[in-house]
Amino acid sequence: MSRDASEAEVKRAFRKLARELHPDVSEEPDAERRFREIAEAYEVLSDPERRATYDRFGHAGLRSGGYRPTFVDFGSLSDLFAAFFGDDLGGLGGVPRMRPTRGGDLQAVVELDLEAAFTGTTVSLPVEVAVACERCGGKGAEPGTGLRTCSTCQGAGVVRRVSQNVFGQFVQQRTCPDCAGAGQVLEDPCRECGGDGRTVAGRQLEIEVPAGIHDGQSIRSRGEGHAGLRGGEPGNALVTVRVRPDPRFVRDGDDLHTAVRVTMTDAALGTTVGVPALGGDVELDVPAGTQPGEVRVLHGRGMPSLRGPRRGNLYVRLDVVVPRKTTEEQRRLLEEFAQSAGPDAYESGEAEDEGFFRRLKDALR
Repeated sequence: MSRDASEAEVKRAFRKLARELHPDVSEEPDAERRFREIAEAYEVLSDPERRATYDRFGHAGLRSGGYRPTFVDFGSLSDLFAAFFGDDLGGLGGVPRMRPTRGGDLQAVVELDLEAAFTGTTVSLPVEVAVACERCGGKGAEPGTGLRTCSTCQGAGVVRRVSQNVFGQFVQQRTCPDCAGAGQVLEDPCRECGGDGRTVAGRQLEIEVPAGIHDGQSIRSRGEGHAGLRGGEPGNALVTVRVRPDPRFVRDGDDLHTAVRVTMTDAALGTTVGVPALGGDVELDVPAGTQPGEVRVLHGRGMPSLRGPRRGNLYVRLDVVVPRKTTEEQRRLLEEFAQSAGPDAYESGEAEDEGFFRRLKDALR
């Protein structure tokens, strides 16, 4: 902007910068500081006497003349323009009207067993939600009545207070407390809803829970929330899913972990054991010589994935149990086995040794 810019050019320049730098709009880290600088500059340049002083002596001349910025807190951007120019953000002035407002979101929580999370299910939740008032049709006014201009702000939606000091007029503006900025009030509020246009009603909320959902995830149901004000669109329903722990499994993402007990003799001789699994138990072959803590992987027997057709795996840990009580005859037979077997029966390959130490490290962690 040139040094001899007109008052209209100064005003246009300030409007443009204010829209870019006001803290309500800008995300720049130094926006507030820069905004105060342009506000102070406009306060000086819009006053012919101060502008002349600044042109001749700069900031030093303003300070020596006792100048201090008077606009400390501007509130919203629309309030700022009203304080400076007597109009709103769009520069159109006029009376604000009661506009439709979107309804709030409904929050709910549902608990499921792991089996239900595995298969997916439909849940019906009893909820209380704001709905449009039947008596007034959501308008908030008694049937046959409507709106009138607010007597406090005369339809402006704001109330202003003008103060005078040695530097000129200072305009303070705030939202009208009686009409909340609408400029209009109800002639006769609805007896059923008290003028809100909504009442609270109970209803059943049907939620489709997809297979494979995780504990703590939320499901959004559009348009199932609270009714909007003055015909505004309804909010959404946000349902948080809590999946109860299953004592048979530990879940890790889409994978499941479980454990099966195998007797010492079955582990030595080999056997077949039943393994708990979601969707139906399965049979698992335990080969002869199975060692304690070995893990078998059943591919595709875990949880369904939310991101595609694949399924997680089921990891089965084989816990080999040793008898705690033995008879004299059983003890004699075990001693005979120990003498006849010798150390060769317990030898393992290098790969098995590495597996043992890996499992040991995992257990210590």
